[in-house]
Order: sequence, then structure tokens, then C-alpha cells
Amino acid sequence: MVRSGIAACALLLAVSNGAKAETPAERGNYLVNTIMACGNCHTPRDGEGKLIADRALSGGLSFTTPAFDATAPNITPDAETGIGSWSDAEIRRALVEGMRPDHGHLSGAALAAIMPANFYKALLPDDLDAVIAYLRTVKAVRNQVPDPVYKVPVRRDPYPDAEAGFNKSMFADPVRRGAYLVTIGHCMECHSAWSRGVSDFKTGLGHGGRVFPLREGSPDGTANSTAANITSHPTAGIGAWTDAEIVRAVTQGIARDGRALKPPMAYGYYAALKGSDLADIVAYLRTVPPLQ
Repeated sequence: MVRSGIAACALLLAVSNGAKAETPAERGNYLVNTIMACGNCHTPRDGEGKLIADRALSGGLSFTTPAFDATAPNITPDAETGIGSWSDAEIRRALVEGMRPDHGHLSGAALAAIMPANFYKALLPDDLDAVIAYLRTVKAVRNQVPDPVYKVPVRRDPYPDAEAGFNKSMFADPVRRGAYLVTIGHCMECHSAWSRGVSDFKTGLGHGGRVFPLREGSPDGTANSTAANITSHPTAGIGAWTDAEIVRAVTQGIARDGRALKPPMAYGYYAALKGSDLADIVAYLRTVPPLQ
């Protein structure tokens, strides 16, 4: 009996050691390269619109709007042109407040409003630390992007779920865990009603309609992309879609009727989401009030 008990303990230890715990940097890698899709803006693209993998996160898309002209900055650890000289606290502030450090280039300046700090405010402390840990591991790339030009003061519309906050005890409910993922994925930044530079998260959550000029070099030329209605409305939204159809749209960029979805939908990143995360996202989307 004693010998068999020792053998059982040894087996349990072997199984335990085989199931390696996820490190903070690994968790950050997953978040940055799936639901947060940071490279969708921060990684440069070639003439065909394809991501340049060996220059990941070194500065990417340029945005010209009535409020600002800005290029997604270099967030690799390069000390001069990236965030290598920033402390963890300074990176944390940039993520959740949208503010640069009080030193170095553009000292104390706000990040452009396209940076979804109003959504990242929801990041749980462990996830926020994980993102920072991962960014420290990214290959440093020297790349100075143009300085932003602000035509009006930077403003970000408060996102209700981010303002209310989340905690791990909520995640026993798939809907609340899905709400967390949709929040840090800033999905409603594009998919909510939008008018004159103001997001309507209160009465237009998930309504869609925001128009984006497609990126230069995209296969669709200069045509525009319009964010879809992702509320639970049975005809105007995705209420009649099956779970599998929603997952296919999120991960493959294919609508229910077979149409290819257009950028900036980041399905190339969402394709790597875990099945459990996708299921929770779908569970949350089912609860978004229907809007036509």
C-alpha cells in the first residue's frame, strides 16, 4: 500500500510538472496578439497591406481625421524610438490613461484618441502586468514615426463596462467574461453608433455604421468599410446567426451570407483565440440589446 501510494504521488507530480504554468509574458503574448490585436495598428504593412512580421509593433498605420493626424507609434523596446526607456508604471499609464511619460520625446503629451485607453482601463491588474511583461520581450526595432498633430483637444468617450470595472469573481459567468474580452478587444470602438467624432455607447451600443477608409494597398482599393451591427437584432444584427457563424465571422472574416469582411476587422488576430474565449464572447454578444 505504501509503495503504491508513493507511485501515485510520483505520477501526480509528473502530471503537475508536465502542465507548465503560463508565465506573465506568455499571457501578455496571447492578449496582445489575439483579442487586443495591438499589431493591427502598431505593426507596419507592405505595399500589399500585409503585416511585416520582422518589424512587429514598430509603428504602423497613419490616421487622418478632423480631430488629429497620427501614426501608431513604435511600442518595441527600442530606447530611442520605442518604449525601451519607459518604466512599467509609464507603460501602464499609457495603456489605461492614454498619456506619454513626463520625459523624452513628446514629454507629457496625450496619445491620439485612436488609442483605446478608455477600453484598456478595464484590464485586470494581472493582465495589465502581463501585457507589459510581453512588450519587454519584443524585438527592439529602431523606427521613428511622425509626431501627431492634434487639431482639437484629445478626448475619449467613457466606455460603461470599463468604467464599472471587472474582477475575477465575475468570470464564473460566461457573459461577464465575454464582456471583459469584448471590452479589452475594444470591439465597440468601431461597432457602436458614431456621430461627429462622438461614440454613443449608451443608446447605440453595437449598432455599427462607423465608416473607415480602407488601407492603402488593400485588395478592395479605396472603397470604404462600414462597421456592422452586432447587436442581437434578428435581421439588422446577428441575432439570427448561429454560434458557429459568429465564430467564423470573428476568426475568418466571413459573414453569414459568405461575404468577406473588410479591414479594420482584425480576424487575423482573433483566429488564434481559444475556443473558451470565443464561446464567452458569443455568450456576451447574445445579450447586447437589439438595435435596428
